[in-house]
Amino acid sequence: MKKIFNKMTKFSVGIMQKYLPDPFIFAIILTFIVFVMALFVTQSSPLAIIEAWSKGLWSLLSFSMQMALVLVTGTILATAPAFKKILGKIASIPKNKIQAIVVVNFISLIACFINWGFGLVIGAILAKEVAKKVKTVDYPLLIAAAYSGFVVWHAGLSGSIPLKLASGGNLLAQTGGALSEAVPTNMTIFSTMNIVIFAIILFTVPFLLGSMNPSEKDTKLVSLDLLNDEQPKAKLDIKTITPAQKLESSVAINYMLGAMGYVYIFSYFIKNGFSLNLNIVNYIFLFTAIILHGTPINVVNAVNSAAKSTGGIILQFPFYGGIMGIMTFVGPNGTSIAAAMSNFFVNISTQTTFPVFTFFSAGLVNFFVPSGGGQWAVQAPIMMPAGAQLGVSAAKTGMAIAWGDAWTNMIQPFWALPALGIAGLGAKDIMGYCLMVLFYTGVVISLGLAFL
Repeated sequence: MKKIFNKMTKFSVGIMQKYLPDPFIFAIILTFIVFVMALFVTQSSPLAIIEAWSKGLWSLLSFSMQMALVLVTGTILATAPAFKKILGKIASIPKNKIQAIVVVNFISLIACFINWGFGLVIGAILAKEVAKKVKTVDYPLLIAAAYSGFVVWHAGLSGSIPLKLASGGNLLAQTGGALSEAVPTNMTIFSTMNIVIFAIILFTVPFLLGSMNPSEKDTKLVSLDLLNDEQPKAKLDIKTITPAQKLESSVAINYMLGAMGYVYIFSYFIKNGFSLNLNIVNYIFLFTAIILHGTPINVVNAVNSAAKSTGGIILQFPFYGGIMGIMTFVGPNGTSIAAAMSNFFVNISTQTTFPVFTFFSAGLVNFFVPSGGGQWAVQAPIMMPAGAQLGVSAAKTGMAIAWGDAWTNMIQPFWALPALGIAGLGAKDIMGYCLMVLFYTGVVISLGLAFL
Protein backbone atom coordinates (compact mmCIF):
# COMPACT_ATOMS: atom_id res chain seq x y z
CA MET A 1 0.00 0.00 0.00
CA LYS A 2 2.82 2.39 0.91
CA LYS A 3 4.56 1.64 -2.41
CA ILE A 4 1.37 2.45 -4.33
CA PHE A 5 0.96 5.69 -2.38
CA ASN A 6 4.58 6.66 -3.02
CA LYS A 7 4.14 5.98 -6.74
CA MET A 8 0.99 8.11 -6.80
CA THR A 9 2.79 10.95 -5.05
CA LYS A 10 5.78 10.75 -7.38
CA PHE A 11 3.47 10.65 -10.41
CA SER A 12 1.50 13.65 -9.14
CA VAL A 13 4.66 15.68 -8.50
CA GLY A 14 6.07 14.74 -11.90
CA ILE A 15 2.89 15.70 -13.75
CA MET A 16 2.74 19.11 -12.10
CA GLN A 17 6.44 19.76 -12.66
CA LYS A 18 6.10 18.90 -16.34
CA TYR A 19 2.75 20.39 -17.31
CA LEU A 20 1.81 23.15 -14.83
CA PRO A 21 2.95 26.45 -16.35
CA ASP A 22 3.88 29.62 -14.52
CA PRO A 23 0.83 31.01 -12.64
CA PHE A 24 0.65 33.93 -15.08
CA ILE A 25 0.32 31.55 -18.03
CA PHE A 26 -2.27 29.61 -16.01
CA ALA A 27 -4.30 32.81 -15.57
CA ILE A 28 -4.06 33.59 -19.31
CA ILE A 29 -5.23 30.08 -20.23
CA LEU A 30 -8.20 30.43 -17.85
CA THR A 31 -8.99 33.78 -19.48
CA PHE A 32 -9.13 32.19 -22.95
CA ILE A 33 -11.25 29.29 -21.65
CA VAL A 34 -13.89 31.48 -20.00
CA PHE A 35 -13.95 33.78 -23.06
CA VAL A 36 -14.86 30.89 -25.36
CA MET A 37 -17.34 29.49 -22.81
CA ALA A 38 -19.04 32.89 -22.54
CA LEU A 39 -19.62 33.04 -26.28
CA PHE A 40 -21.81 29.93 -26.10
CA VAL A 41 -23.27 30.12 -22.58
CA THR A 42 -24.26 33.81 -22.55
CA GLN A 43 -24.85 34.07 -26.31
CA SER A 44 -23.04 37.41 -26.33
CA SER A 45 -20.82 39.06 -28.91
CA PRO A 46 -17.01 38.91 -28.51
CA LEU A 47 -16.95 42.70 -27.99
CA ALA A 48 -19.48 42.51 -25.12
CA ILE A 49 -17.41 39.81 -23.42
CA ILE A 50 -14.17 41.76 -23.86
CA GLU A 51 -15.88 44.79 -22.31
CA ALA A 52 -16.96 42.66 -19.30
CA TRP A 53 -13.39 41.35 -19.03
CA SER A 54 -11.90 44.86 -19.19
CA LYS A 55 -14.24 46.15 -16.48
CA GLY A 56 -13.30 43.22 -14.26
CA LEU A 57 -9.53 43.75 -14.66
CA TRP A 58 -9.47 46.49 -12.04
CA SER A 59 -12.12 45.10 -9.70
CA LEU A 60 -9.49 43.56 -7.39
CA LEU A 61 -7.20 46.58 -7.02
CA SER A 62 -8.00 47.13 -3.35
CA PHE A 63 -7.74 43.42 -2.59
CA SER A 64 -4.47 43.14 -4.56
CA MET A 65 -2.92 45.85 -2.39
CA GLN A 66 -4.12 44.08 0.73
CA MET A 67 -2.53 40.82 -0.42
CA ALA A 68 0.73 42.52 -1.37
CA LEU A 69 0.80 44.02 2.13
CA VAL A 70 0.08 40.61 3.67
CA LEU A 71 3.26 39.36 2.01
CA VAL A 72 5.37 42.44 2.80
CA THR A 73 4.25 43.08 6.39
CA GLY A 74 4.40 39.39 7.24
CA THR A 75 7.91 39.14 5.83
CA ILE A 76 9.30 42.23 7.58
CA LEU A 77 7.84 40.99 10.86
CA ALA A 78 9.49 37.60 10.36
CA THR A 79 12.87 39.19 9.61
CA ALA A 80 12.85 41.28 12.81
CA PRO A 81 15.55 39.84 15.12
CA ALA A 82 13.26 39.32 18.14
CA PHE A 83 10.55 37.59 16.12
CA LYS A 84 13.11 35.40 14.37
CA LYS A 85 14.20 34.11 17.78
CA ILE A 86 10.63 33.08 18.60
CA LEU A 87 10.21 31.38 15.24
CA GLY A 88 13.58 29.74 15.70
CA LYS A 89 12.46 28.14 18.97
CA ILE A 90 9.28 26.79 17.36
CA ALA A 91 11.31 25.62 14.36
CA SER A 92 13.59 23.67 16.74
CA ILE A 93 10.73 21.37 17.80
CA PRO A 94 10.96 18.94 14.83
CA LYS A 95 14.09 16.78 14.92
CA ASN A 96 13.78 15.03 11.54
CA LYS A 97 12.26 15.67 8.13
CA ILE A 98 8.98 13.84 8.83
CA GLN A 99 8.43 15.80 12.04
CA ALA A 100 9.28 19.00 10.14
CA ILE A 101 6.47 18.41 7.64
CA VAL A 102 3.97 17.38 10.33
CA VAL A 103 4.67 20.36 12.62
CA VAL A 104 4.55 22.95 9.83
CA ASN A 105 1.28 21.66 8.41
CA PHE A 106 -0.36 21.25 11.84
CA ILE A 107 0.47 24.83 12.84
CA SER A 108 -0.58 26.13 9.41
CA LEU A 109 -3.96 24.38 9.66
CA ILE A 110 -4.65 25.90 13.07
CA ALA A 111 -3.44 29.35 12.00
CA CYS A 112 -5.58 29.30 8.82
CA PHE A 113 -8.62 28.20 10.82
CA ILE A 114 -8.10 31.21 13.12
CA ASN A 115 -7.47 33.66 10.28
CA TRP A 116 -6.63 32.89 6.67
CA GLY A 117 -4.34 35.88 6.07
CA PHE A 118 -2.40 35.18 9.24
CA GLY A 119 -2.10 31.48 8.48
CA LEU A 120 -1.06 31.98 4.87
CA VAL A 121 1.95 34.06 5.90
CA ILE A 122 2.92 32.40 9.17
CA GLY A 123 2.94 28.93 7.61
CA ALA A 124 5.41 29.93 4.88
CA ILE A 125 7.62 31.90 7.26
CA LEU A 126 7.74 29.04 9.76
CA ALA A 127 8.58 26.61 6.95
CA LYS A 128 11.64 28.67 5.99
CA GLU A 129 12.83 28.69 9.60
CA VAL A 130 12.31 24.93 9.89
CA ALA A 131 14.34 24.44 6.69
CA LYS A 132 17.26 26.15 8.43
CA LYS A 133 17.10 23.66 11.29
CA VAL A 134 16.23 20.43 9.44
CA LYS A 135 18.51 20.65 6.44
CA THR A 136 17.59 17.19 5.07
CA VAL A 137 13.90 18.04 4.47
CA ASP A 138 12.50 18.29 0.96
CA TYR A 139 11.94 22.06 0.66
CA PRO A 140 9.07 22.03 -1.90
CA LEU A 141 7.19 19.49 0.25
CA LEU A 142 7.77 21.65 3.33
CA ILE A 143 6.30 24.71 1.60
CA ALA A 144 3.43 22.57 0.28
CA ALA A 145 2.74 21.55 3.89
CA ALA A 146 2.68 25.22 4.87
CA TYR A 147 0.29 26.15 2.07
CA SER A 148 -1.98 23.10 2.51
CA GLY A 149 -3.27 24.53 5.78
CA PHE A 150 -5.23 26.93 3.60
CA VAL A 151 -7.68 24.14 2.72
CA VAL A 152 -9.61 24.82 5.96
CA TRP A 153 -9.73 28.62 5.90
CA HIS A 154 -13.32 29.04 4.75
CA ALA A 155 -14.60 26.75 7.48
CA GLY A 156 -12.77 28.78 10.12
CA LEU A 157 -13.21 31.93 12.15
CA SER A 158 -12.49 34.23 9.19
CA GLY A 159 -14.64 32.34 6.68
CA SER A 160 -16.49 34.99 4.69
CA ILE A 161 -19.58 32.88 3.89
CA PRO A 162 -20.44 31.73 7.45
CA LEU A 163 -19.75 35.27 8.67
CA LYS A 164 -22.08 36.70 6.00
CA LEU A 165 -24.77 34.24 7.08
CA ALA A 166 -24.29 35.24 10.71
CA SER A 167 -24.40 38.98 9.98
CA GLY A 168 -27.97 38.88 8.68
CA GLY A 169 -27.36 41.94 6.50
CA ASN A 170 -29.36 41.94 3.26
CA LEU A 171 -29.56 38.12 3.21
CA LEU A 172 -32.90 38.15 1.40
CA ALA A 173 -31.35 39.76 -1.69
CA GLN A 174 -28.09 37.79 -1.47
CA THR A 175 -29.80 34.40 -1.30
CA GLY A 176 -32.44 34.91 -3.97
CA GLY A 177 -35.19 35.24 -1.38
CA ALA A 178 -34.34 31.93 0.33
CA LEU A 179 -33.14 33.38 3.63
CA SER A 180 -34.41 36.31 5.66
CA GLU A 181 -32.91 35.60 9.09
CA ALA A 182 -29.29 35.31 10.19
CA VAL A 183 -27.76 31.86 10.64
CA PRO A 184 -25.65 31.82 13.86
CA THR A 185 -22.10 30.45 13.77
CA ASN A 186 -23.03 27.57 16.10
CA MET A 187 -24.88 26.17 13.07
CA THR A 188 -22.01 26.76 10.62
CA ILE A 189 -18.43 27.18 11.91
CA PHE A 190 -19.12 25.53 15.26
CA SER A 191 -21.56 22.88 14.05
CA THR A 192 -20.78 19.23 14.75
CA MET A 193 -20.42 18.56 11.03
CA ASN A 194 -17.88 21.33 10.49
CA ILE A 195 -15.83 20.60 13.61
CA VAL A 196 -15.64 16.88 12.79
CA ILE A 197 -14.49 17.56 9.20
CA PHE A 198 -11.90 20.06 10.45
CA ALA A 199 -10.68 17.69 13.19
CA ILE A 200 -10.22 14.78 10.75
CA ILE A 201 -8.22 17.01 8.41
CA LEU A 202 -6.20 18.50 11.30
CA PHE A 203 -5.13 15.12 12.67
CA THR A 204 -4.60 13.25 9.40
CA VAL A 205 -3.34 15.61 6.69
CA PRO A 206 -0.07 16.46 8.53
CA PHE A 207 0.80 12.74 8.63
CA LEU A 208 -0.38 12.26 5.04
CA LEU A 209 2.08 14.95 3.96
CA GLY A 210 4.77 13.52 6.24
CA SER A 211 4.46 10.20 4.43
CA MET A 212 5.10 11.92 1.08
CA ASN A 213 8.80 12.50 1.77
CA PRO A 214 10.67 11.58 -1.42
CA SER A 215 13.66 9.27 -1.50
CA GLU A 216 17.05 10.72 -0.70
CA LYS A 217 18.00 10.93 -4.39
CA ASP A 218 14.77 12.79 -5.24
CA THR A 219 14.89 15.17 -2.27
CA LYS A 220 15.28 18.83 -3.22
CA LEU A 221 17.18 20.64 -0.53
CA VAL A 222 16.70 24.34 0.05
CA SER A 223 19.18 26.76 -1.48
CA LEU A 224 21.14 28.66 1.15
CA ASP A 225 20.51 31.85 -0.84
CA LEU A 226 16.75 31.48 -0.21
CA LEU A 227 17.31 31.25 3.53
CA ASN A 228 19.56 34.28 3.72
CA ASP A 229 17.07 36.99 4.67
CA GLU A 230 19.34 39.01 6.93
CA GLN A 231 19.06 42.74 6.31
CA PRO A 232 22.35 44.64 5.99
CA LYS A 233 22.78 47.28 8.67
CA ALA A 234 24.78 50.35 7.78
CA LYS A 235 27.54 51.29 10.22
CA LEU A 236 27.51 54.98 11.00
CA ASP A 237 30.58 56.98 11.90
CA ILE A 238 29.65 59.11 14.92
CA LYS A 239 32.05 61.84 13.80
CA THR A 240 30.47 62.29 10.37
CA ILE A 241 26.83 61.37 11.00
CA THR A 242 24.38 63.89 9.55
CA PRO A 243 21.10 65.11 11.11
CA ALA A 244 19.20 63.13 8.48
CA GLN A 245 21.05 59.93 9.38
CA LYS A 246 20.31 60.54 13.07
CA LEU A 247 16.59 60.64 12.26
CA GLU A 248 16.84 57.49 10.13
CA SER A 249 18.58 55.68 13.00
CA SER A 250 16.32 56.97 15.77
CA VAL A 251 14.91 54.24 18.00
CA ALA A 252 12.59 56.79 19.64
CA ILE A 253 10.77 57.45 16.35
CA ASN A 254 9.96 53.78 15.89
CA TYR A 255 8.80 53.33 19.48
CA MET A 256 6.54 56.38 19.37
CA LEU A 257 5.08 55.35 16.02
CA GLY A 258 4.63 51.81 17.26
CA ALA A 259 2.92 53.04 20.44
CA MET A 260 0.43 55.02 18.34
CA GLY A 261 -0.31 51.95 16.29
CA TYR A 262 -0.84 49.75 19.33
CA VAL A 263 -3.22 52.23 20.92
CA TYR A 264 -5.52 51.64 17.97
CA ILE A 265 -4.95 47.85 18.02
CA PHE A 266 -6.04 47.63 21.67
CA SER A 267 -8.99 49.92 20.94
CA TYR A 268 -10.01 47.75 17.96
CA PHE A 269 -10.12 44.52 19.97
CA ILE A 270 -11.96 46.17 22.87
CA LYS A 271 -14.67 47.35 20.48
CA ASN A 272 -14.81 44.36 18.11
CA GLY A 273 -13.61 41.38 20.12
CA PHE A 274 -11.41 38.80 18.38
CA SER A 275 -12.63 39.76 14.91
CA LEU A 276 -9.77 39.61 12.43
CA ASN A 277 -9.81 40.89 8.85
CA LEU A 278 -7.04 41.57 6.35
CA ASN A 279 -6.67 45.21 7.37
CA ILE A 280 -6.21 44.55 11.10
CA VAL A 281 -3.86 41.62 10.40
CA ASN A 282 -1.69 43.85 8.21
CA TYR A 283 -1.92 46.59 10.83
CA ILE A 284 -0.65 44.28 13.58
CA PHE A 285 2.15 42.91 11.39
CA LEU A 286 3.26 46.39 10.33
CA PHE A 287 3.39 48.12 13.71
CA THR A 288 4.87 45.09 15.48
CA ALA A 289 7.60 45.02 12.83
CA ILE A 290 8.22 48.77 13.24
CA ILE A 291 8.81 48.27 16.97
CA LEU A 292 10.94 45.15 16.59
CA HIS A 293 13.17 46.52 13.80
CA GLY A 294 14.24 49.37 16.08
CA THR A 295 14.94 52.17 13.59
CA PRO A 296 13.17 53.68 10.57
CA ILE A 297 15.98 52.82 8.16
CA ASN A 298 15.87 49.15 9.23
CA VAL A 299 12.16 49.09 8.39
CA VAL A 300 12.85 50.70 5.00
CA ASN A 301 15.53 48.13 4.17
CA ALA A 302 13.29 45.24 5.23
CA VAL A 303 10.37 46.48 3.12
CA ASN A 304 12.59 47.05 0.07
CA SER A 305 13.78 43.47 0.33
CA ALA A 306 10.31 41.99 0.92
CA ALA A 307 8.65 43.97 -1.89
CA LYS A 308 10.72 42.10 -4.48
CA SER A 309 8.42 39.10 -3.98
CA THR A 310 5.17 40.90 -4.82
CA GLY A 311 5.53 40.72 -8.60
CA GLY A 312 3.21 37.75 -9.01
CA ILE A 313 0.40 39.45 -7.10
CA ILE A 314 0.75 42.73 -8.98
CA LEU A 315 0.79 41.05 -12.40
CA GLN A 316 -1.75 38.26 -11.97
CA PHE A 317 -4.51 39.55 -9.70
CA PRO A 318 -5.92 41.96 -12.34
CA PHE A 319 -6.29 39.06 -14.76
CA TYR A 320 -8.27 37.10 -12.19
CA GLY A 321 -10.45 40.18 -11.82
CA GLY A 322 -11.00 40.00 -15.58
CA ILE A 323 -11.86 36.30 -15.37
CA MET A 324 -14.39 37.06 -12.64
CA GLY A 325 -15.83 39.79 -14.84
CA ILE A 326 -16.51 37.26 -17.62
CA MET A 327 -17.76 34.57 -15.22
CA THR A 328 -20.40 36.84 -13.72
CA PHE A 329 -21.34 38.61 -16.98
CA VAL A 330 -25.01 38.11 -17.77
CA GLY A 331 -25.72 37.86 -21.49
CA PRO A 332 -28.86 38.61 -23.52
CA ASN A 333 -30.26 35.19 -22.58
CA GLY A 334 -30.24 36.20 -18.90
CA THR A 335 -27.56 33.79 -17.69
CA SER A 336 -23.84 33.76 -16.83
CA ILE A 337 -21.18 31.04 -16.86
CA ALA A 338 -21.18 30.86 -13.05
CA ALA A 339 -24.96 30.54 -12.98
CA ALA A 340 -24.90 27.83 -15.67
CA MET A 341 -22.32 25.79 -13.73
CA SER A 342 -24.33 26.05 -10.52
CA ASN A 343 -27.64 25.20 -12.23
CA PHE A 344 -26.11 22.07 -13.78
CA PHE A 345 -25.31 20.64 -10.35
CA VAL A 346 -28.69 21.69 -8.96
CA ASN A 347 -30.49 19.84 -11.74
CA ILE A 348 -28.79 16.51 -10.96
CA SER A 349 -29.15 16.76 -7.17
CA THR A 350 -31.37 15.08 -4.59
CA GLN A 351 -31.74 16.05 -0.93
CA THR A 352 -28.91 13.65 -0.01
CA THR A 353 -26.53 14.52 -2.83
CA PHE A 354 -27.21 18.26 -2.94
CA PRO A 355 -24.59 19.29 -0.30
CA VAL A 356 -21.94 17.19 -2.06
CA PHE A 357 -22.77 18.54 -5.53
CA THR A 358 -22.85 22.07 -4.08
CA PHE A 359 -19.35 21.41 -2.74
CA PHE A 360 -18.15 20.21 -6.17
CA SER A 361 -19.77 23.11 -8.01
CA ALA A 362 -18.15 25.61 -5.62
CA GLY A 363 -14.80 23.92 -6.19
CA LEU A 364 -15.23 24.24 -9.94
CA VAL A 365 -16.35 27.88 -9.79
CA ASN A 366 -13.40 28.65 -7.49
CA PHE A 367 -10.98 27.95 -10.36
CA PHE A 368 -12.37 30.98 -12.14
CA VAL A 369 -13.62 33.08 -9.19
CA PRO A 370 -10.96 32.54 -6.50
CA SER A 371 -12.60 34.81 -3.94
CA GLY A 372 -14.82 33.89 -1.01
CA GLY A 373 -16.97 36.99 -1.45
CA GLY A 374 -17.14 36.48 -5.20
CA GLN A 375 -18.07 32.82 -4.71
CA TRP A 376 -20.97 33.78 -2.45
CA ALA A 377 -22.17 36.48 -4.85
CA VAL A 378 -22.44 34.12 -7.84
CA GLN A 379 -23.63 30.94 -6.10
CA ALA A 380 -25.82 32.02 -3.17
CA PRO A 381 -28.74 33.25 -5.34
CA ILE A 382 -28.85 29.83 -7.03
CA MET A 383 -27.77 27.29 -4.41
CA MET A 384 -29.58 28.70 -1.38
CA PRO A 385 -33.11 28.64 -2.93
CA ALA A 386 -32.41 25.20 -4.46
CA GLY A 387 -31.29 23.85 -1.09
CA ALA A 388 -34.39 25.23 0.62
CA GLN A 389 -36.60 23.63 -2.00
CA LEU A 390 -34.91 20.25 -1.47
CA GLY A 391 -35.15 20.52 2.32
CA VAL A 392 -31.43 21.12 2.96
CA SER A 393 -30.67 23.62 5.74
CA ALA A 394 -29.26 27.02 4.81
CA ALA A 395 -26.34 26.39 7.18
CA LYS A 396 -25.35 23.17 5.42
CA THR A 397 -25.70 24.67 1.94
CA GLY A 398 -23.61 27.68 2.98
CA MET A 399 -20.85 25.50 4.45
CA ALA A 400 -20.85 23.29 1.34
CA ILE A 401 -20.15 26.40 -0.75
CA ALA A 402 -17.50 27.51 1.75
CA TRP A 403 -15.68 24.16 1.80
CA GLY A 404 -15.77 23.94 -2.01
CA ASP A 405 -14.31 27.44 -2.30
CA ALA A 406 -11.39 26.48 -0.05
CA TRP A 407 -10.89 22.97 -1.44
CA THR A 408 -9.66 23.66 -4.97
CA ASN A 409 -7.25 26.33 -3.72
CA MET A 410 -4.92 23.34 -3.42
CA ILE A 411 -4.37 23.44 -7.19
CA GLN A 412 -5.28 27.08 -7.90
CA PRO A 413 -2.04 29.19 -7.83
CA PHE A 414 -3.94 32.43 -7.04
CA TRP A 415 -3.77 32.08 -3.26
CA ALA A 416 -0.37 30.40 -3.24
CA LEU A 417 1.38 33.50 -4.59
CA PRO A 418 2.12 35.15 -1.20
CA ALA A 419 3.48 31.88 0.24
CA LEU A 420 5.51 31.21 -2.91
CA GLY A 421 6.87 34.76 -2.81
CA ILE A 422 8.07 34.25 0.77
CA ALA A 423 9.47 30.80 -0.01
CA GLY A 424 11.15 31.73 -3.28
CA LEU A 425 9.55 28.84 -5.21
CA GLY A 426 7.24 28.43 -8.20
CA ALA A 427 3.74 26.92 -8.21
CA LYS A 428 4.88 23.79 -10.04
CA ASP A 429 7.29 23.03 -7.16
CA ILE A 430 4.50 22.45 -4.61
CA MET A 431 1.30 21.68 -6.54
CA GLY A 432 2.07 17.98 -7.01
CA TYR A 433 1.92 17.47 -3.24
CA CYS A 434 -1.09 19.78 -2.94
CA LEU A 435 -2.88 17.67 -5.57
CA MET A 436 -2.64 14.66 -3.22
CA VAL A 437 -4.08 16.79 -0.42
CA LEU A 438 -6.89 17.82 -2.78
CA PHE A 439 -7.84 14.18 -3.45
CA TYR A 440 -7.77 13.19 0.20
CA THR A 441 -9.60 16.20 1.63
CA GLY A 442 -12.16 15.97 -1.18
CA VAL A 443 -13.14 12.50 0.08
CA VAL A 444 -13.22 13.61 3.74
CA ILE A 445 -15.30 16.73 3.09
CA SER A 446 -17.71 14.95 0.72
CA LEU A 447 -18.41 12.18 3.22
CA GLY A 448 -18.84 14.73 6.00
CA LEU A 449 -21.33 16.79 3.99
CA ALA A 450 -23.26 13.67 2.93
CA PHE A 451 -23.55 11.85 6.26
CA LEU A 452 -23.00 14.26 9.16
